[in-house]
Amino acid sequence: MNFFEHQAQAHKESKKLLFLFVLAVIAIVLAVNGTLALLWIWMKGQIGTGIYTYPRGFFFTNTAVTLLFIGGGMLFEMSRLKDGGDAVARMAGGRLVQPDSRDIQERRLLNIVEEMALAAGMACPRVYVMDEEDAINAFAAGYHQNEAVVAVTRGSLTRLSRDELQGVIAHEFSHILNGDMRMNIKLIGVLFGIQMLAGFGQHLMEWGARFGGSRSRDEKGPSIQLILFVFGLALFVIGYIGIFFGRLIKSAVSRQREFLADASAVQFTRNPDGIGGALRKIGGLTRSNQCGSRIKNPNAEQLSHMFLGAARPNLLSGLFATHPPLSERLQRLYGRNIELLDASELPPEMELDEHAVSMGFSAGDGANAGSSSTGLTVSPLGFHPEYGYQTAPASSANSLSDNATKLSPAKPSLAKPSPAKQAAPIATIPAELVHAARDPKAASALVYGLLLDRRDPASFEIQLAILRQALPQQCALVSLLHETLEKLAVSLHLPILDLATPALKLLDAEQRQQIMGISARLIAADQKVSQAEFVLQTILQRRLNPKSGRDVGVKYTGLVQLQAETALMISLMATTEFSAEHAPQAFVKASNSMPELHLQVAQFVARDQLDFFVVKQALDKFQQLAPLAKPFLIRLMLQASGNPLSADGADLLRSICAALDAPVPDVVSASYAERPQH
Repeated sequence: MNFFEHQAQAHKESKKLLFLFVLAVIAIVLAVNGTLALLWIWMKGQIGTGIYTYPRGFFFTNTAVTLLFIGGGMLFEMSRLKDGGDAVARMAGGRLVQPDSRDIQERRLLNIVEEMALAAGMACPRVYVMDEEDAINAFAAGYHQNEAVVAVTRGSLTRLSRDELQGVIAHEFSHILNGDMRMNIKLIGVLFGIQMLAGFGQHLMEWGARFGGSRSRDEKGPSIQLILFVFGLALFVIGYIGIFFGRLIKSAVSRQREFLADASAVQFTRNPDGIGGALRKIGGLTRSNQCGSRIKNPNAEQLSHMFLGAARPNLLSGLFATHPPLSERLQRLYGRNIELLDASELPPEMELDEHAVSMGFSAGDGANAGSSSTGLTVSPLGFHPEYGYQTAPASSANSLSDNATKLSPAKPSLAKPSPAKQAAPIATIPAELVHAARDPKAASALVYGLLLDRRDPASFEIQLAILRQALPQQCALVSLLHETLEKLAVSLHLPILDLATPALKLLDAEQRQQIMGISARLIAADQKVSQAEFVLQTILQRRLNPKSGRDVGVKYTGLVQLQAETALMISLMATTEFSAEHAPQAFVKASNSMPELHLQVAQFVARDQLDFFVVKQALDKFQQLAPLAKPFLIRLMLQASGNPLSADGADLLRSICAALDAPVPDVVSASYAERPQH
């Protein structure tokens, strides 16, 4: 099953979630009305009289207040989570790990995340550590992959080997790339609304116990103190209806995804003992504390559907469990019963070597290194010939076990296995650029360095003048970084930007806006927009714009509704890959691959007629395209590309994927690995 199919499935599951939510609300409203009716006749001394009278609008008021309570709770929580993954990570007690951290365990974690991001061709997620959690667990959160975060427990850092930690991170990257995160955040808000009655009832019980006072002897009925306590107890019990439905909702949408993420982790790392070893250690730790993935944070129940393992012991198994049984997950991974592992804390590693810090890997990484000097063993996601994207890359002959194909219960459609390619590793990027990419101020200078262009001396002088005026203290650093960047192949420019993304996101909104403004001025220095500038600007806007993390609704169901825009994108790709003489032929070839679009040769747009402002407007519309229609656009663009794919064509497709919040096709990732890096 590919990324876009998962997005479509998420829409279907949203309907299931909505149905279960409505059932939960109905059950809560009925329970509240029934409880308040009993309390009213008890307070009025009508029990046993057979005559029950209620004030006018009694049940309507109860229903309205309950609905407002639930709806208000949802809106409050969703507002609290407007920052996406960062808000969720803080809610779980996470601490942001600085991109330039020198702590050896944090450095190892950051290296793994960077490797995964570069291999997947996506922005490097921000990383959080839950310092108070000694168990083994992790989660990914965010509204889309351009602003995702990955959070791990302290126990994951101290108890897992590098391969095992890499398996855990690969599991979380699967959730990012399969579009699971948005649904998970929506669940947090929904569940808060229907479960908050229990918390409110608990507060009423406390108030009733502390305040209220008794009625005089002449007054009938119970005291205010007793009424508050009983009403609070009733709401607390009713609140468990919300918890019941919350568990049901979470189990309905999360358990099968865990199987798929386990499978993807194996295929992504090509190492079954990565995620397998982590799960075995969770089982081993469970023998001593009943739940090796237990989260102590008070928000654990609310966030339980997001974690790698069960955040709390499963009191209700089967239908109501938020995660599949650990034994079943291991059975699917190994195809047999396998013993659990000891999860004792690992001995401290050797101190980081100064060169290792600057290059991006720890001294201890070498022992577990795969086919690259940085320990990079991950592979880019594969491109599905029919739909667009595979869930994970093909395996190599000496990596996956025979049981790897049994991992996903849904038997997802995968392309025929092909040799996996690796993205450009961090080791091919000069140390000074890696160091700059991890520092917020230097990362912004790196962006400006990517936009400088010496090929036109007059425009270059204008660019330098802009920098001297806007950033007099950074101008020298920008020039220095630009000199280093000029020596690199163009294929490394976007990976460097991927690496710099976490540091750039540490800047406040005003500083990000400054970057976008200065970048626009540097691009406009020569009074035109080149394709390379368009690519960089598109990716920057998607990652740094304050509104980029918001959900975009579906307005167009297919490419037929965007015929002119589709022709424009195919023309852009064809003119990027071929000469003016052969580009129309590439356009026709791509058009013929999807005859239902009825594209005509007359709709071909020549290179000298292309306007990147119009292209940007087209991308804004493609963002509103239905999930299952997006891969057809990328497939059409690939049909119009050359073989092999050029560096400019690969960069263009990466920017299109960033704009559509889509994974990068394998053919694009492979093109970076195949070209020389210097």
